[in-house]
Amino acid sequence: MPDAADRDACGRSDGELMRRTAAGDREAFAEVYQRHQASVYRFARLMTGSSALAEDVVQEVFLILMRNAARFDAGRSALSTYLFGVARHQTRRRLSRERQFVSIDDEQAARERHASDDVVANLEREDEVSRLRRAVLSLPSRYREVVVLCDLQEVSYADAAAALGCAVGTVRSRLHRARHLLADKLRGATDRQPAPARTAMRCAV
Repeated sequence: MPDAADRDACGRSDGELMRRTAAGDREAFAEVYQRHQASVYRFARLMTGSSALAEDVVQEVFLILMRNAARFDAGRSALSTYLFGVARHQTRRRLSRERQFVSIDDEQAARERHASDDVVANLEREDEVSRLRRAVLSLPSRYREVVVLCDLQEVSYADAAAALGCAVGTVRSRLHRARHLLADKLRGATDRQPAPARTAMRCAV
């Protein structure tokens, strides 16, 4: 039974939209893109740390989806699960080609921060988010994938297992290990931070 999020205002499910896409309905494909683009982008960006690479992955994922629309079987998996699987393959291919993880896109991260009147609290939050992203990016890909899907994207264990092509038990064990690795990395990053210096803030007159 499709989730409410998998239907548009007209009640059309992902499966129906994909059947229309396979028949050449461009508006149906546009609806699929609008519905799932953001989650695919978030996954790719969290996996790569780069807005530019994430945008490239999104483009590749939906080109593949459009070409293979007739092969999608809504009875086998949710469309979101299928898309995460394709995105996973594309991000791995991209990172392998780049031969290194890219640095976090600070400009994009800044756009994503909520505005705050409390400058000190905002800076502290920015630092915490930055450390978390660096820690996630430093994980081996098999652990990074489950953290991004289950903890950051809030995908179910079953859907994550389907997207990654492994058993639910494997997802659980990898996630358990990944969380321990993350905790160790974050503790290490905190221990290495110098004590904050007291600075006087001056107001321009």
